[in-house]
Amino acid sequence: METQTLIYLFVGATFALYIGIAIWSRAGSTSEYYVASKGVHPIANGMATGADWMSAASFISMAGMIAFLGRDGSVYLMGWTGGYVLLAMCLAPYLRKFGKFTVPEFVGERYYSQTARVVAVICVIFISFTYVAGQMRGVGIVFSRYLEVDITVGVVIGMAIVFFYAVLGGMKGITYTQVAQYCVMMFAYMVPAIYISLMITGMPIPQLGFGSTVSGTDTYLLDRLNGLGAELGFDAYTDGSKATIDVFFITMALMVGTAGLPHVIVRFFTTPTVRDARKSAGYALLFIAILYTTAPALAAFAKTNLLNTIPETPYTEVPEWVTTWENAGLVAWHDKNGDGIIQMAPGSPFQGAPRFSGEQGEHGERVVTNTVTDNANEIYVDRDIIVLANPEIANLPGWVVALIAAGGLAAALSTAAGLLLVISTSVSHDLLKSNMAPNITEKQELLAARLAAAVAVVIAGLFGIYPPAFVAQVVAFAFGLAAASFFPAIVLGIFSKKMNREGAIVGMIVGLVFTFSYIVFFKFISPELDNANHWWFGISPEGIGTLGMIFNFISAVTVARFTKEPPAHIQHLIEDIRVPRGAGAAVDH
Repeated sequence: METQTLIYLFVGATFALYIGIAIWSRAGSTSEYYVASKGVHPIANGMATGADWMSAASFISMAGMIAFLGRDGSVYLMGWTGGYVLLAMCLAPYLRKFGKFTVPEFVGERYYSQTARVVAVICVIFISFTYVAGQMRGVGIVFSRYLEVDITVGVVIGMAIVFFYAVLGGMKGITYTQVAQYCVMMFAYMVPAIYISLMITGMPIPQLGFGSTVSGTDTYLLDRLNGLGAELGFDAYTDGSKATIDVFFITMALMVGTAGLPHVIVRFFTTPTVRDARKSAGYALLFIAILYTTAPALAAFAKTNLLNTIPETPYTEVPEWVTTWENAGLVAWHDKNGDGIIQMAPGSPFQGAPRFSGEQGEHGERVVTNTVTDNANEIYVDRDIIVLANPEIANLPGWVVALIAAGGLAAALSTAAGLLLVISTSVSHDLLKSNMAPNITEKQELLAARLAAAVAVVIAGLFGIYPPAFVAQVVAFAFGLAAASFFPAIVLGIFSKKMNREGAIVGMIVGLVFTFSYIVFFKFISPELDNANHWWFGISPEGIGTLGMIFNFISAVTVARFTKEPPAHIQHLIEDIRVPRGAGAAVDH
């Protein structure tokens, strides 16, 4: 069976599965729509959390970033993994014990303020839409390549699927759909990794293959990779170029930003008890670790195959995957010296992403108009395709290529659905029901949630069709914004009886405004200054969320010190949340 037929078959089968689950588990009440009636088994919730967590950024982009950046790319691996541990161990059980539907609801009740709740809603919407842009980018990439349709058409198809199971099923439908998506994406991720590990190192376990020797030689894989790069003028793969302070701040921003992501936090509200929330956190950590420990190995395998395949190859003799991804607009070649042979070297051959003229060059390549001549590099390979193209680069069977297509879509759609649900519940429950129209019935609130989800799907789709210029870094920015806004409010809300509403509100506003302004200044207003010589303390926009978090803490604590303490019942509430006896089923607030 042809590869393209297999792709249609695999993708169609998984879509049918998702829709079938959505119909079976459709929500009939606000409790089912918001938190799946708090009846999800810890193992199922662990899988759903893993799927929610492992977005397009994790599945599609992370290994690509590590492959291109080497050691510098490890900040994403360390930050996202460490962040989940922080969230699962230190925050999630306490939030679950509080027992509300949404993060803004926790903020509003803990800080006894509708203003604080509205600020939290704004933060949720801001962060979620920033994050969902990356997911729509992933949907567009997968569809444009594998289903051979225009990116716009692909995003619209993705919107329709997400709309169906997010709007119909709510949290209940999304939870069980994400269980299926976790199984699909992990199988899709691990099968190529095991195949390629066997091919390169003879070791069937990718994590062990990462530290093994190349088959038939005494050379270790990373030494081989360093040698291949050095021959082309690249720095050693195991060396890094980022300053230590920037590595620390980016890692910390990703870590604490993770702990403030509302679509992940809300997953812990869906278990029957606090003990089950802790169990599901442990299961999720296990399920997530499978991918995150495989990503560095997959990155090294992909980079090795890439450097063995592309450089010094006549364009007319390149493997089929090069021209296939070139047709998708994610690989491009410009023959700078006119010899018809692909030269790979440090630097970009184009000013930003390639812009194609629609014409063909003398060797059959697509002509790119925004070329640069200040370096010897002739080839552009989008880092987002590394995982997706890996089976083709390694010449694996067609069914593996089809499997990775289904896995990439599962990763993007699962997180997009979680984000859209958070947006819709924030609008219907925290804005409408709790502020603007408190007397609406449960049926009207459920309708409002579904309408809000529908509007959110359309806006998210526009992000995919008209992506922002900074889409490659957009996920890191979302984590920075979450770190600077939500994390301090949640931590202080749980562990400080003295933190009051004035401090929390000022802290969230200061952290969010500072971080957003810093990113906008360097990425939009003055991009020519976006380098270490002009950054504050050498901190890049990707890591500035850590400094925003510090400003949030300082502002919140300072304002709380000079304003009235929280009421006595709020202080008693905090003590009740923190006591160990809530770990069982006896206490379930």
